[in-house]
Amino acid sequence: MKADARHIFSRIAAKPENSRGRVHAEPHQPPTVETSAPLLDAFEVDRKRVLASAAFRRLECKTQVFVTGEHDHFRTRLTHSLDVAQVARWIAGALGVNKALAEVISLAHDLGHAPFGHAGEVTLRSLMREHGGFEHNLQSLRVVDYLEHPYPPFRGLNLSYETREGLAKHVTAYDQPDDTTADDPALMELFASGPWATIEGQIACIADRIAYNTHDLEDALGAGLLDEPRLREVELWSLAADPVRRRYPDAPLPSVRRPILDRLWDLLLMDVIAESQKRAERFEPATVDQARGTPDPIVSFSAEMSASVGLLESFLRENVYHHPRLVRMDDRARRFIERLFEAYQANPAMLPQRFARRIDQQGVHRVVCDYIAGMTDRFCQEDYKRMFEPG
Repeated sequence: MKADARHIFSRIAAKPENSRGRVHAEPHQPPTVETSAPLLDAFEVDRKRVLASAAFRRLECKTQVFVTGEHDHFRTRLTHSLDVAQVARWIAGALGVNKALAEVISLAHDLGHAPFGHAGEVTLRSLMREHGGFEHNLQSLRVVDYLEHPYPPFRGLNLSYETREGLAKHVTAYDQPDDTTADDPALMELFASGPWATIEGQIACIADRIAYNTHDLEDALGAGLLDEPRLREVELWSLAADPVRRRYPDAPLPSVRRPILDRLWDLLLMDVIAESQKRAERFEPATVDQARGTPDPIVSFSAEMSASVGLLESFLRENVYHHPRLVRMDDRARRFIERLFEAYQANPAMLPQRFARRIDQQGVHRVVCDYIAGMTDRFCQEDYKRMFEPG
Protein backbone atom coordinates (compact mmCIF):
# COMPACT_ATOMS: atom_id res chain seq x y z
CA MET A 1 0.00 0.00 0.00
CA LYS A 2 1.19 3.51 -0.76
CA ALA A 3 2.49 5.43 2.22
CA ASP A 4 -0.16 8.18 1.89
CA ALA A 5 -3.04 5.67 1.78
CA ARG A 6 -1.61 3.73 4.73
CA HIS A 7 -1.44 6.93 6.79
CA ILE A 8 -5.00 7.92 5.87
CA PHE A 9 -6.42 4.51 6.79
CA SER A 10 -4.58 4.53 10.11
CA ARG A 11 -6.31 7.85 10.93
CA ILE A 12 -9.81 6.74 9.96
CA ALA A 13 -9.75 3.20 11.36
CA ALA A 14 -12.28 2.71 14.15
CA LYS A 15 -10.55 2.36 17.49
CA PRO A 16 -12.40 0.64 20.33
CA GLU A 17 -11.17 3.12 22.89
CA ASN A 18 -12.78 5.91 20.83
CA SER A 19 -16.11 4.14 20.33
CA ARG A 20 -19.23 6.25 20.71
CA GLY A 21 -20.22 3.71 23.31
CA ARG A 22 -23.28 1.65 24.16
CA VAL A 23 -26.87 2.67 24.83
CA HIS A 24 -26.70 1.19 28.34
CA ALA A 25 -23.67 1.85 30.51
CA GLU A 26 -21.99 -1.32 31.71
CA PRO A 27 -19.58 -1.73 34.62
CA HIS A 28 -15.96 -2.36 33.77
CA GLN A 29 -15.19 -6.06 34.28
CA PRO A 30 -11.61 -6.96 35.25
CA PRO A 31 -10.07 -10.25 34.09
CA THR A 32 -10.58 -13.19 36.42
CA VAL A 33 -7.85 -14.33 38.78
CA GLU A 34 -7.58 -17.62 36.91
CA THR A 35 -6.52 -16.08 33.60
CA SER A 36 -3.96 -13.58 32.47
CA ALA A 37 -5.79 -13.00 29.19
CA PRO A 38 -6.28 -9.33 28.33
CA LEU A 39 -9.73 -7.79 28.40
CA LEU A 40 -11.72 -7.99 25.20
CA ASP A 41 -12.01 -4.60 23.55
CA ALA A 42 -15.41 -3.09 22.68
CA PHE A 43 -15.70 -4.68 19.25
CA GLU A 44 -14.46 -8.08 20.45
CA VAL A 45 -17.15 -7.98 23.14
CA ASP A 46 -19.70 -7.32 20.37
CA ARG A 47 -18.42 -10.31 18.40
CA LYS A 48 -18.63 -12.55 21.47
CA ARG A 49 -22.24 -11.49 22.08
CA VAL A 50 -23.29 -11.96 18.45
CA LEU A 51 -21.74 -15.43 18.27
CA ALA A 52 -23.53 -16.43 21.49
CA SER A 53 -26.94 -15.17 20.34
CA ALA A 54 -29.84 -17.46 19.49
CA ALA A 55 -30.47 -15.45 16.32
CA PHE A 56 -26.97 -16.28 15.06
CA ARG A 57 -27.47 -20.00 15.70
CA ARG A 58 -30.77 -19.94 13.81
CA LEU A 59 -28.97 -18.78 10.66
CA GLU A 60 -27.83 -22.39 10.26
CA CYS A 61 -31.37 -23.28 9.15
CA LYS A 62 -32.21 -20.22 7.06
CA THR A 63 -32.02 -20.18 3.28
CA GLN A 64 -29.27 -18.41 1.38
CA VAL A 65 -30.38 -19.38 -2.16
CA PHE A 66 -31.40 -23.04 -1.92
CA VAL A 67 -33.79 -24.09 0.84
CA THR A 68 -31.94 -25.57 3.79
CA GLY A 69 -32.08 -29.33 3.95
CA GLU A 70 -32.19 -29.77 0.17
CA HIS A 71 -28.47 -30.58 0.07
CA ASP A 72 -25.81 -30.69 2.76
CA HIS A 73 -23.29 -28.72 0.68
CA PHE A 74 -25.32 -25.60 -0.16
CA ARG A 75 -24.74 -22.40 1.77
CA THR A 76 -27.08 -21.32 4.52
CA ARG A 77 -27.36 -17.86 6.03
CA LEU A 78 -24.86 -19.01 8.66
CA THR A 79 -22.16 -20.18 6.26
CA HIS A 80 -22.82 -17.11 4.12
CA SER A 81 -22.22 -14.88 7.15
CA LEU A 82 -18.98 -16.72 7.89
CA ASP A 83 -17.88 -16.22 4.26
CA VAL A 84 -18.63 -12.49 4.52
CA ALA A 85 -16.66 -12.25 7.77
CA GLN A 86 -13.67 -13.97 6.16
CA VAL A 87 -13.64 -11.55 3.22
CA ALA A 88 -14.13 -8.56 5.52
CA ARG A 89 -11.21 -9.53 7.78
CA TRP A 90 -8.96 -9.91 4.74
CA ILE A 91 -9.87 -6.48 3.33
CA ALA A 92 -9.62 -4.81 6.74
CA GLY A 93 -6.19 -6.34 7.29
CA ALA A 94 -4.98 -5.27 3.86
CA LEU A 95 -6.13 -1.68 4.45
CA GLY A 96 -4.89 -1.58 8.03
CA VAL A 97 -8.23 -0.89 9.73
CA ASN A 98 -10.12 -2.66 12.51
CA LYS A 99 -10.61 -6.34 11.66
CA ALA A 100 -12.78 -7.12 14.70
CA LEU A 101 -15.34 -4.43 13.84
CA ALA A 102 -15.48 -5.42 10.15
CA GLU A 103 -15.95 -9.03 11.24
CA VAL A 104 -18.71 -8.50 13.79
CA ILE A 105 -20.78 -6.36 11.41
CA SER A 106 -20.40 -9.14 8.82
CA LEU A 107 -21.41 -11.84 11.28
CA ALA A 108 -24.48 -9.89 12.41
CA HIS A 109 -25.66 -8.39 9.13
CA ASP A 110 -28.26 -11.10 8.42
CA LEU A 111 -29.53 -11.75 11.96
CA GLY A 112 -32.86 -10.20 10.98
CA HIS A 113 -33.31 -12.11 7.75
CA ALA A 114 -36.61 -13.89 7.29
CA PRO A 115 -36.83 -17.63 6.57
CA PHE A 116 -36.59 -18.74 2.93
CA GLY A 117 -34.17 -16.04 1.81
CA HIS A 118 -35.30 -13.06 -0.23
CA ALA A 119 -38.68 -14.65 -0.96
CA GLY A 120 -39.38 -14.48 2.77
CA GLU A 121 -38.26 -10.86 2.97
CA VAL A 122 -40.39 -9.78 -0.01
CA THR A 123 -43.41 -11.49 1.53
CA LEU A 124 -42.99 -9.86 4.95
CA ARG A 125 -42.37 -6.48 3.33
CA SER A 126 -45.66 -6.79 1.46
CA LEU A 127 -47.56 -7.92 4.55
CA MET A 128 -46.09 -5.07 6.61
CA ARG A 129 -46.48 -2.34 3.98
CA GLU A 130 -49.21 -0.54 5.95
CA HIS A 131 -47.78 -1.41 9.35
CA GLY A 132 -44.29 0.08 9.49
CA GLY A 133 -42.61 -2.02 6.80
CA PHE A 134 -39.97 -4.73 6.97
CA GLU A 135 -36.34 -4.61 5.85
CA HIS A 136 -33.92 -7.23 7.09
CA ASN A 137 -31.02 -4.90 7.90
CA LEU A 138 -33.19 -2.79 10.17
CA GLN A 139 -34.63 -6.03 11.53
CA SER A 140 -31.06 -7.14 12.32
CA LEU A 141 -30.70 -3.96 14.33
CA ARG A 142 -34.00 -4.73 16.05
CA VAL A 143 -32.71 -8.20 16.90
CA VAL A 144 -29.56 -6.91 18.62
CA ASP A 145 -31.29 -3.90 20.21
CA TYR A 146 -34.46 -5.55 21.45
CA LEU A 147 -35.43 -9.09 20.48
CA GLU A 148 -32.36 -10.75 21.97
CA HIS A 149 -32.38 -10.13 25.71
CA PRO A 150 -29.98 -12.40 27.59
CA TYR A 151 -28.85 -9.77 30.09
CA PRO A 152 -31.12 -8.83 33.02
CA PRO A 153 -30.27 -5.09 33.20
CA PHE A 154 -31.41 -4.29 29.64
CA ARG A 155 -33.04 -5.67 26.51
CA GLY A 156 -30.87 -6.46 23.53
CA LEU A 157 -27.17 -7.20 23.30
CA ASN A 158 -26.15 -3.60 23.99
CA LEU A 159 -23.65 -3.55 21.15
CA SER A 160 -21.40 -0.61 20.38
CA TYR A 161 -22.61 2.33 18.31
CA GLU A 162 -20.23 1.41 15.46
CA THR A 163 -21.54 -2.15 15.14
CA ARG A 164 -25.17 -1.03 15.25
CA GLU A 165 -24.44 1.71 12.71
CA GLY A 166 -22.89 -0.87 10.39
CA LEU A 167 -26.10 -2.91 10.48
CA ALA A 168 -28.38 0.07 9.88
CA LYS A 169 -26.30 1.31 6.92
CA HIS A 170 -25.58 -2.05 5.27
CA VAL A 171 -26.20 -1.48 1.55
CA THR A 172 -25.90 -3.87 -1.42
CA ALA A 173 -28.11 -4.64 -4.41
CA TYR A 174 -30.26 -6.74 -2.04
CA ASP A 175 -29.90 -4.54 1.05
CA GLN A 176 -31.56 -1.15 0.89
CA PRO A 177 -32.29 0.12 4.40
CA ASP A 178 -34.70 3.03 4.61
CA ASP A 179 -33.25 6.09 6.37
CA THR A 180 -36.70 7.58 6.97
CA THR A 181 -36.23 7.54 10.71
CA ALA A 182 -38.29 10.44 12.05
CA ASP A 183 -40.32 8.15 14.32
CA ASP A 184 -37.34 6.23 15.71
CA PRO A 185 -34.82 8.21 17.78
CA ALA A 186 -32.34 5.31 17.86
CA LEU A 187 -32.23 5.15 14.06
CA MET A 188 -32.09 8.93 13.79
CA GLU A 189 -28.95 8.89 15.92
CA LEU A 190 -27.30 6.22 13.75
CA PHE A 191 -28.08 7.93 10.44
CA ALA A 192 -27.18 11.37 11.80
CA SER A 193 -23.50 10.40 11.87
CA GLY A 194 -23.30 10.63 8.07
CA PRO A 195 -24.42 8.84 4.91
CA TRP A 196 -21.91 6.00 5.26
CA ALA A 197 -20.86 3.67 8.03
CA THR A 198 -17.28 3.54 9.30
CA ILE A 199 -14.66 2.17 6.92
CA GLU A 200 -15.18 -1.21 8.61
CA GLY A 201 -18.91 -1.02 7.96
CA GLN A 202 -18.24 -0.16 4.33
CA ILE A 203 -15.95 -3.18 4.14
CA ALA A 204 -18.74 -5.42 5.44
CA CYS A 205 -21.00 -4.17 2.63
CA ILE A 206 -18.60 -5.00 -0.16
CA ALA A 207 -17.53 -8.25 1.52
CA ASP A 208 -21.18 -9.32 1.45
CA ARG A 209 -21.31 -8.63 -2.28
CA ILE A 210 -18.09 -10.54 -2.99
CA ALA A 211 -19.20 -13.49 -0.86
CA TYR A 212 -22.66 -13.99 -2.32
CA ASN A 213 -21.54 -13.55 -5.93
CA THR A 214 -18.81 -16.16 -5.64
CA HIS A 215 -20.55 -18.71 -3.45
CA ASP A 216 -23.91 -18.44 -5.24
CA LEU A 217 -22.03 -19.33 -8.42
CA GLU A 218 -20.56 -22.38 -6.70
CA ASP A 219 -23.88 -23.52 -5.29
CA ALA A 220 -25.59 -23.06 -8.65
CA LEU A 221 -22.90 -25.22 -10.25
CA GLY A 222 -23.39 -27.85 -7.57
CA ALA A 223 -27.14 -27.76 -8.19
CA GLY A 224 -26.65 -28.30 -11.92
CA LEU A 225 -28.24 -24.98 -12.88
CA LEU A 226 -25.17 -23.75 -14.79
CA ASP A 227 -22.73 -25.28 -17.23
CA GLU A 228 -19.39 -24.09 -18.58
CA PRO A 229 -20.55 -22.91 -22.03
CA ARG A 230 -23.14 -20.66 -20.41
CA LEU A 231 -20.65 -19.37 -17.85
CA ARG A 232 -18.31 -18.40 -20.68
CA GLU A 233 -20.79 -15.62 -21.47
CA VAL A 234 -19.69 -13.90 -18.25
CA GLU A 235 -16.56 -11.79 -18.63
CA LEU A 236 -15.42 -12.22 -15.03
CA TRP A 237 -15.80 -15.99 -15.17
CA SER A 238 -13.72 -16.21 -18.35
CA LEU A 239 -11.06 -13.94 -16.88
CA ALA A 240 -10.76 -16.20 -13.84
CA ALA A 241 -11.17 -19.48 -15.71
CA ASP A 242 -8.80 -19.02 -18.65
CA PRO A 243 -5.51 -19.55 -16.74
CA VAL A 244 -6.94 -22.59 -14.95
CA ARG A 245 -8.29 -24.08 -18.15
CA ARG A 246 -4.96 -23.64 -19.91
CA ARG A 247 -3.40 -25.80 -17.22
CA TYR A 248 -6.25 -28.33 -16.98
CA PRO A 249 -7.97 -28.25 -20.39
CA ASP A 250 -9.68 -31.62 -20.07
CA ALA A 251 -10.60 -31.64 -16.39
CA PRO A 252 -14.32 -31.79 -15.60
CA LEU A 253 -15.69 -28.54 -14.29
CA PRO A 254 -16.39 -29.83 -10.74
CA SER A 255 -12.70 -30.62 -10.30
CA VAL A 256 -11.52 -27.10 -11.23
CA ARG A 257 -14.38 -24.89 -10.11
CA ARG A 258 -12.71 -24.12 -6.78
CA PRO A 259 -9.43 -22.84 -8.34
CA ILE A 260 -11.50 -20.75 -10.75
CA LEU A 261 -13.61 -19.28 -7.96
CA ASP A 262 -10.49 -18.61 -5.89
CA ARG A 263 -9.07 -16.60 -8.78
CA LEU A 264 -12.34 -14.70 -9.12
CA TRP A 265 -12.27 -13.97 -5.38
CA ASP A 266 -8.70 -12.62 -5.72
CA LEU A 267 -9.60 -10.43 -8.70
CA LEU A 268 -12.46 -8.83 -6.79
CA LEU A 269 -10.45 -8.33 -3.60
CA MET A 270 -7.45 -6.78 -5.29
CA ASP A 271 -9.67 -4.38 -7.20
CA VAL A 272 -11.36 -3.26 -3.95
CA ILE A 273 -8.00 -2.68 -2.28
CA ALA A 274 -6.63 -0.63 -5.17
CA GLU A 275 -9.79 1.44 -5.63
CA SER A 276 -10.20 2.09 -1.91
CA GLN A 277 -6.63 3.37 -1.70
CA LYS A 278 -7.28 5.75 -4.61
CA ARG A 279 -10.47 7.07 -3.02
CA ALA A 280 -8.82 7.54 0.37
CA GLU A 281 -6.10 9.63 -1.28
CA ARG A 282 -8.65 11.60 -3.28
CA PHE A 283 -11.00 12.39 -0.38
CA GLU A 284 -8.27 12.63 2.29
CA PRO A 285 -10.49 12.10 5.35
CA ALA A 286 -8.64 12.81 8.57
CA THR A 287 -11.08 11.30 11.07
CA VAL A 288 -13.64 8.52 11.38
CA ASP A 289 -16.43 11.09 11.14
CA GLN A 290 -14.98 12.57 7.94
CA ALA A 291 -14.85 9.06 6.45
CA ARG A 292 -18.58 8.76 7.19
CA GLY A 293 -19.29 11.90 5.17
CA THR A 294 -17.26 11.60 1.95
CA PRO A 295 -19.15 12.21 -1.34
CA ASP A 296 -19.03 8.49 -2.16
CA PRO A 297 -18.08 5.43 -0.10
CA ILE A 298 -14.32 5.03 0.26
CA VAL A 299 -14.47 1.23 0.04
CA SER A 300 -15.62 0.32 -3.45
CA PHE A 301 -14.97 -1.51 -6.69
CA SER A 302 -13.45 0.49 -9.53
CA ALA A 303 -15.90 1.70 -12.17
CA GLU A 304 -14.73 -1.01 -14.56
CA MET A 305 -15.02 -3.79 -12.01
CA SER A 306 -18.36 -2.49 -10.78
CA ALA A 307 -19.72 -2.79 -14.32
CA SER A 308 -18.35 -6.34 -14.63
CA VAL A 309 -19.79 -7.35 -11.26
CA GLY A 310 -23.12 -5.88 -12.31
CA LEU A 311 -23.11 -8.12 -15.39
CA LEU A 312 -22.31 -11.15 -13.22
CA GLU A 313 -25.20 -10.29 -10.90
CA SER A 314 -27.55 -9.89 -13.85
CA PHE A 315 -26.43 -13.31 -15.08
CA LEU A 316 -27.12 -14.84 -11.65
CA ARG A 317 -30.58 -13.25 -11.46
CA GLU A 318 -31.55 -14.54 -14.89
CA ASN A 319 -30.03 -18.01 -14.70
CA VAL A 320 -30.14 -18.86 -10.99
CA TYR A 321 -32.42 -16.72 -8.83
CA HIS A 322 -35.19 -16.73 -11.48
CA HIS A 323 -34.66 -20.36 -12.44
CA PRO A 324 -38.00 -22.25 -12.45
CA ARG A 325 -36.73 -24.56 -9.73
CA LEU A 326 -36.09 -21.65 -7.37
CA VAL A 327 -39.25 -19.81 -8.42
CA ARG A 328 -41.30 -22.85 -7.36
CA MET A 329 -39.49 -22.93 -4.03
CA ASP A 330 -40.09 -19.20 -3.54
CA ASP A 331 -43.79 -19.55 -4.32
CA ARG A 332 -44.12 -22.28 -1.71
CA ALA A 333 -42.27 -20.16 0.85
CA ARG A 334 -44.56 -17.18 0.22
CA ARG A 335 -47.59 -19.38 0.81
CA PHE A 336 -46.20 -20.62 4.14
CA ILE A 337 -45.44 -17.12 5.41
CA GLU A 338 -48.64 -15.46 4.19
CA ARG A 339 -50.93 -18.07 5.74
CA LEU A 340 -49.03 -18.17 9.03
CA PHE A 341 -49.02 -14.37 9.23
CA GLU A 342 -52.77 -14.20 8.61
CA ALA A 343 -53.48 -16.94 11.15
CA TYR A 344 -51.41 -15.36 13.94
CA GLN A 345 -52.72 -11.89 13.19
CA ALA A 346 -56.30 -13.18 13.40
CA ASN A 347 -55.68 -15.21 16.55
CA PRO A 348 -52.66 -13.79 18.44
CA ALA A 349 -53.42 -16.01 21.43
CA MET A 350 -51.59 -18.73 19.49
CA LEU A 351 -48.31 -16.81 19.80
CA PRO A 352 -45.83 -17.71 22.54
CA GLN A 353 -46.51 -15.63 25.63
CA ARG A 354 -43.23 -13.70 25.41
CA PHE A 355 -44.47 -12.35 22.06
CA ALA A 356 -48.17 -12.02 22.86
CA ARG A 357 -47.59 -9.79 25.87
CA ARG A 358 -45.91 -7.17 23.64
CA ILE A 359 -48.97 -6.70 21.42
CA ASP A 360 -50.57 -3.87 23.43
CA GLN A 361 -47.38 -1.83 23.18
CA GLN A 362 -46.18 -2.67 19.66
CA GLY A 363 -49.24 -3.86 17.75
CA VAL A 364 -50.15 -7.30 16.55
CA HIS A 365 -48.65 -6.89 13.06
CA ARG A 366 -45.18 -5.98 14.33
CA VAL A 367 -45.18 -8.76 16.90
CA VAL A 368 -46.29 -11.37 14.37
CA CYS A 369 -43.65 -10.07 11.95
CA ASP A 370 -40.95 -10.41 14.62
CA TYR A 371 -42.07 -13.97 15.37
CA ILE A 372 -42.12 -15.13 11.74
CA ALA A 373 -38.92 -13.29 10.77
CA GLY A 374 -37.11 -15.16 13.54
CA MET A 375 -38.26 -18.58 12.32
CA THR A 376 -35.91 -20.99 10.59
CA ASP A 377 -37.02 -22.60 7.34
CA ARG A 378 -37.60 -25.87 9.18
CA PHE A 379 -39.62 -24.35 12.02
CA CYS A 380 -41.73 -22.35 9.55
CA GLN A 381 -42.57 -25.49 7.56
CA GLU A 382 -43.33 -27.48 10.71
CA ASP A 383 -45.52 -24.69 12.09
CA TYR A 384 -47.39 -24.52 8.80
CA LYS A 385 -48.01 -28.27 8.82
CA ARG A 386 -49.10 -28.22 12.46
CA MET A 387 -51.57 -25.44 11.76
CA PHE A 388 -52.90 -26.31 8.30
CA GLU A 389 -52.02 -29.97 7.67
CA PRO A 390 -52.46 -31.71 11.05
CA GLY A 391 -51.83 -35.44 11.01
